Amino acid sequence: MLNRRHIRVKVMQTIYAFKGSESDDFSKNQKFLLFSIDNMYNLYLLLISLFLEVQKKAEDHLQKKQKAHLATQEDKNPNKKFVNNQLLMMLQESIPLKNQLEIYKVNNWELDTEYVEIIFKAIISSDLYKDYMKTRVSDFKEDKEFLVDIFKDVIAPNDKLYEYIEDKNLTWLDDLPTVNTTILKLLRKVKVSSPDTHFIPKLYKDQEDKQFAIDLFKKTVLNQTVLNNEIEQKTQNWDSDRIANVDFVLLQMAICELHNFPSIPVKVTINEYLEIAKEYSTPKSSIFINGILDKLVKEYEIDGKHSKIGRGLM
Repeated sequence: MLNRRHIRVKVMQTIYAFKGSESDDFSKNQKFLLFSIDNMYNLYLLLISLFLEVQKKAEDHLQKKQKAHLATQEDKNPNKKFVNNQLLMMLQESIPLKNQLEIYKVNNWELDTEYVEIIFKAIISSDLYKDYMKTRVSDFKEDKEFLVDIFKDVIAPNDKLYEYIEDKNLTWLDDLPTVNTTILKLLRKVKVSSPDTHFIPKLYKDQEDKQFAIDLFKKTVLNQTVLNNEIEQKTQNWDSDRIANVDFVLLQMAICELHNFPSIPVKVTINEYLEIAKEYSTPKSSIFINGILDKLVKEYEIDGKHSKIGRGLM
């Protein structure tokens, strides 16, 4: 689920909030970093569980119409295609998913039922739903494609849901694009024969990625004096007050990465931090950061200070 760029963003946010010195007593800050990353999984569970609650809402909606005093023939014999959607049923029947929801205490929709109602109404009023419900039967392929389109075009872009997520946890807004992409990938790849663990993705691709997050944070914070000196030497014509705080943190991290992570190509490091700067800092930040890093890399090459190993790492 998590990619390296998102890991870098999380480290940047933690260092930005870290207002201490190079003391190695920063266990609380490292714990905050890992908690912030782990909390991304809670957001995933929150959104995937929305499917379950919407299906329950749809079933309840049909039952109420059937019991209505002036129920029509259509009300008495409703089209249950959405309620019986095979992929929704697969989600409902997934024991591992149910266990994860219990372990992480994801019960938001039981407390905030109005948002389930909002999403349900948005779905049934959409053209996608109306087209889907023109027939009463479907195969797994059609059911899956319908849910993919509903998530992509109705659920993910919903403004009320976005506001709810922002209100619940501010860091979730940065996680949302990655989580949405993960859910879409899982929906598109699922098959009838998929294991019931299909919708339990790994937060980190591997243990190496988790260690990368810890090492990048530690090595940047513990070497701030050295890193700051390198930055200051290349920004002597700049008033320090003119350098955005985020830019300073990104430069610290990028230089740290150039020195301490020999398996990561120089171009990858530079490109990653330029992209993060474009998203999180000022309009001219990426140009500024690129200029500083370009000067440093050329000096490293001349002085033989590069620690990169393997082909194509320069």
